[in-house]
Amino acid sequence: MVQIIWEFVIKEENRGNFELTFGPGGAWSRLFARCPGFRGITLLRDIENPWRYLVIELWDTEVQREQALTSQNALYAGLEATLDGWSQSRIKVGVFRIQAEATVRPFERTKRSRPGKTGQNRL
Repeated sequence: MVQIIWEFVIKEENRGNFELTFGPGGAWSRLFARCPGFRGITLLRDIENPWRYLVIELWDTEVQREQALTSQNALYAGLEATLDGWSQSRIKVGVFRIQAEATVRPFERTKRSRPGKTGQNRL
């Protein structure tokens, strides 16, 4: 799997439209929903700068993304033009492959036997 990461700085008056476009069921997801290899999108907003966003596209392969862009060219071009009008800046951060994932499991307390009660001490 590959992740294509974009950084956007959005004009203040366009924040709502931008969030709707990249949010659940938004225009971006609808555009690629039927394309082979498209796995979804994540939208992150900067805590310190509320006009700065990261958009992370998840695809099976780069080739499938390129094929999707070709097959959806007219609709994609229109959406790109709209995004250009909403953006102060847009930077392609890069294309990344997941090397490793770490998960945090909740801490579970185990019951310990009381000394002398069962004759065993557990650590």
